[in-house]
Amino acid sequence: MEEILASIKRIIADDEPGAAGRGRPLGGASDPRDVPAAVPLDAVPHEDVLELNEPMAEAPLAAASAVDPILSDRVAEASREKLEILSRLVIKPQVPGSDTLEGLVREMLKPMLRDWLDQNLPEIVEAIVAREIARITGGR
Repeated sequence: MEEILASIKRIIADDEPGAAGRGRPLGGASDPRDVPAAVPLDAVPHEDVLELNEPMAEAPLAAASAVDPILSDRVAEASREKLEILSRLVIKPQVPGSDTLEGLVREMLKPMLRDWLDQNLPEIVEAIVAREIARITGGR
C-alpha cells in the first residue's frame, strides 16, 4: 500500500501544473514490466506529503433540505394519520408464530373475504356447474 502511495506521489510531483491532460492514459500500462519501480518513502520529499490529521468539516444539511419534497405537507400528514389509524387496528393473530405482516394481513382480510364469498360464491359455482354440464352433455 505504501509503495503504491509513494509511486502516486512521485508521479504527481513529476507532473507540471496544468499537464494533467497530457499525462499517461488512465488504466495503467499494458505491460507489467513498464510499471515504474516503487520509490522508497525516504526518497519522497516531505513537503509533497499531504498530512491528513485535521478532520474535514461535514457537508451542511441545508443543501439536502433545499430539495423540494415529492409530497406536500398536507398529503404527507394525511398519509401519516391513516397509517397511524391502521397501526392501532392491528389484530394480534391467535395462531402462535404468525406474527408476520403476511399473517396480520391474512387475519384482517378474513372477514372481508367471508362477506365477498357469501355474496358471490353461489353464482360462481352455479355458472361453473352449468358450463360443465353443458360440456359433458354436448351442449343440449
